[in-house]
Amino acid sequence: MASGRKLVIVESPAKAKTIAGYLGSDWDVEASVGHIRDIPTPSEMPAEVKKGPFGKFGVNIDDDFDPYYVVDADKKKKVRELKALLKNADELYLATDEDREGEAIAWHLYETLQPKVPVKRMVFHEITREAIQRAANQTRDINTSLVDAQETRRILDRLYGYEVSPVLWRKVKAGLSAGRVQSVATRLVVERERERMAFVRASYWDVDADVTPGAQEDLFTARLTGVDGKRVATGRDFADDGTLKGDKAVQLDEERATGIAEALRSAEVTVAEVSEKPYTRRPSAPFTTSTLQQEASRKLRLNSRNAMRVAQRLYENGYITYMRTDSTTLSDAATSAARQQARELYGGDSVPDAPRRYERKVKNAQEAHEAIRPAGDRFRTPKQVSGELRGDEYRLYELIWMRTVASQMADARGSTASVRLAATLRDGAPAREVELSASGTVITFRGFLAAYEEGRDDTRARDDDERRLPKLGAGRRLEVRRSEANGHETSPPARYTEATLVKAMEERGIGRPSTYASTIGTIQDRGYVSNRGSALVPSWLAFAVTRLMEEHFGRLVDYDFTASMEEDLDAIARGDEQRAAWLRRFYFGDEASSADGLRDLVEDLGDIDARAISTIDIGDGIVVRVGRYGPYVEEVVPAGVDASTGEVTDAAAADSAAAQPRRATITDEIAPDEMTPAIARELLDRAADDGRVLGQDPRTGRDIVAKSGRYGPYVTEVVPEEEQGKGKNKVKPRTASLFKDMDLGTIELDTALRLLSLPRVVGSDPESGDEITAQNGRYGPYLKKGSDSRSLTSEQQLFDITLEEALAIYAQPKQRGRAAAKPPLAELGTDPVSGKPVVVKDGRFGPYVTDGETNATLRKDDDPEQLSPERGYELLAEKRAKGPAKKTARKRTTKKTTAKRTTAKKTTAKKAAKKA
Repeated sequence: MASGRKLVIVESPAKAKTIAGYLGSDWDVEASVGHIRDIPTPSEMPAEVKKGPFGKFGVNIDDDFDPYYVVDADKKKKVRELKALLKNADELYLATDEDREGEAIAWHLYETLQPKVPVKRMVFHEITREAIQRAANQTRDINTSLVDAQETRRILDRLYGYEVSPVLWRKVKAGLSAGRVQSVATRLVVERERERMAFVRASYWDVDADVTPGAQEDLFTARLTGVDGKRVATGRDFADDGTLKGDKAVQLDEERATGIAEALRSAEVTVAEVSEKPYTRRPSAPFTTSTLQQEASRKLRLNSRNAMRVAQRLYENGYITYMRTDSTTLSDAATSAARQQARELYGGDSVPDAPRRYERKVKNAQEAHEAIRPAGDRFRTPKQVSGELRGDEYRLYELIWMRTVASQMADARGSTASVRLAATLRDGAPAREVELSASGTVITFRGFLAAYEEGRDDTRARDDDERRLPKLGAGRRLEVRRSEANGHETSPPARYTEATLVKAMEERGIGRPSTYASTIGTIQDRGYVSNRGSALVPSWLAFAVTRLMEEHFGRLVDYDFTASMEEDLDAIARGDEQRAAWLRRFYFGDEASSADGLRDLVEDLGDIDARAISTIDIGDGIVVRVGRYGPYVEEVVPAGVDASTGEVTDAAAADSAAAQPRRATITDEIAPDEMTPAIARELLDRAADDGRVLGQDPRTGRDIVAKSGRYGPYVTEVVPEEEQGKGKNKVKPRTASLFKDMDLGTIELDTALRLLSLPRVVGSDPESGDEITAQNGRYGPYLKKGSDSRSLTSEQQLFDITLEEALAIYAQPKQRGRAAAKPPLAELGTDPVSGKPVVVKDGRFGPYVTDGETNATLRKDDDPEQLSPERGYELLAEKRAKGPAKKTARKRTTKKTTAKRTTAKKTTAKKAAKKA
């Protein structure tokens, strides 16, 4: 065995590569590539384990919630590699992240590798030479309390998901999932959409006037704020039902506002009051995980997952400190670095006399690190890293650098002036007294604003920064140059964006900053939430799931209860609470407080009306139902019946509608708050054409029907029952999709018969004798001659193309694929591994990135037009690491029956880890 060799294990290859450069030649640095083992699903368990106490959850709920761990199938090779390296090492350094998840990874490595050499826990919050070498000399033991907290969270999520999700499968839709944080996040988005649906818009008017004491350069704009001693109503004065709150404000309509605007043009306007007060604005604290995600969304248009992905790369390559943190604290070295750079770049007066300290009390704050900042004791400016970073990595580093430096700079200072104007309108009798107001802020010292200004969530919010008012005194007469009435409508509460949802979750203490990105990604992947621009729009499916959770699992989606669970996990991390005892109370209930546990909630559900749960009443006798194949509207009050009184107005129509209620599919383009009764009736009227009999096929006598299906409108024939046959002889009705330019409501029998006649025989090739047919396929219209297919440019050609035109197409050299190669969507540069140019292309199954040898499909949240080179290289590297796709599924259970049971950790194991 080599003398003095040390093995360091980190999570990611990128981190391993960076750290290896900071340690000597007698250090081996290897990556575990994340977790190496986990609690398996029941289907992945060996047969003998399934029959035992671990069979339901992978956790023995009767033995202190003992988990059953197995090494992931794709990590077995990695474990063998690590064990081989460990044989040649004298010491093992577990250098995973310093949060709970990283601590758990270190513990799992220790338990799996069973090292015979001394084990040291090495932690750091930035990857610089100084930090790594300092961490190697200042090691500690594995923190078993942090491991307990992570394991409790993992078991909690397993129990929650495995008990509640099956209820959703039975009562809403198969394949759904519930989760401790994801269900609450979904509820937040649904509740906001409910507020928008209940919102009643109100209209109101105001008046703007351009006034001046004389000179054109002194012109400023004032707004009407009072009429006859009453304040003019603005948007904030209206309740959600469209009525005014109280009687202290007056609502102007168009006629009255226009009259005031006209009268103002000839009115005498004087200055009633002038006031001035100092203006001071403090810089924002350095970034935490949540504020970084919020600001990256506002300023860089990066969603939470992409922001964290980019931050991860910056951290692993030594550009920033650890990016999962609740802390706003900067170390003394970082504070000095920020102050020094501010002094050098913006002048000595831009830095206050004393360093700024940001001691923020975050609800449920996890173990504290430093705030997110540039790495090192002296920060590199964006200009200094511009040759190394590109795209999103550069932009995010610049954002972090600016925020960190600005946090140590002086306040912005200035003054805010307000002026109140009085006018008497003599356009009628009696005369009316009106009041106008204006304000403006003058920044006399920019301070931190020279480096950075925080973005805003509400783009409608505006202040008067840098708007100057002329010097005015009380009694000064002003001239009105322009006066104009403006109409407005109140706006419903804004939908959550990823930034504002992260902010709301943090304020309520729900989840962890390190999980916000994955939580938002999960509710999007599950179909509960979709994006409309930057806004998060809940699906009707989310309404049904949230209603079931609220009515039958109310405590589990209660915001305070969810936050209290985070507090309890913190108590376990501090060692103030015991893992098994807490899980026992959560699952079996707490006798001391008579609180039911999760098991009792599931067992005592009673009868759940699945139809009622999936029904949302939108008024006027219309409901939305969430069905097996998606949402649809249904008319529950039949046509011919007054929805408000219930009186029958047309008996024949009512009888007909009652026998067959009208229904119509809801497309994804219509958001829930847009689904009004009027829109619903339009859909119902349009759907009346669905199932319309167009006539009979003169050849077969069968009815031809036009329908609207899940994948679009189509026509089909109705095969009579006596002609259907059975088994292999069963007659399959002919079906054909409508062309893109055809309409379900106007299609006629002749067109339908032409569609059903496809594929059409165009003719035969005179040379080969092969028949040429025109067909409509999954990827569009095409010609087929034997095994040779050629694409057509339009669907109409299926009916119109002649044999001569078809032969001319076949006379051309065959192009690879359906058509000539499309130009790439983007060019990303040269791949650092293959050395070949990387481009983004639009393929048959969606956009993908390729270097000509390896193709990698873009993820759901990757924008092909804005994909950074680094992200493209990362996708290719991931695809290469996976290797070629396997053609047959591996039977994992066969191997696992002979596998040794990897038992859960015991107290003695923890003690051994601590001693090591």
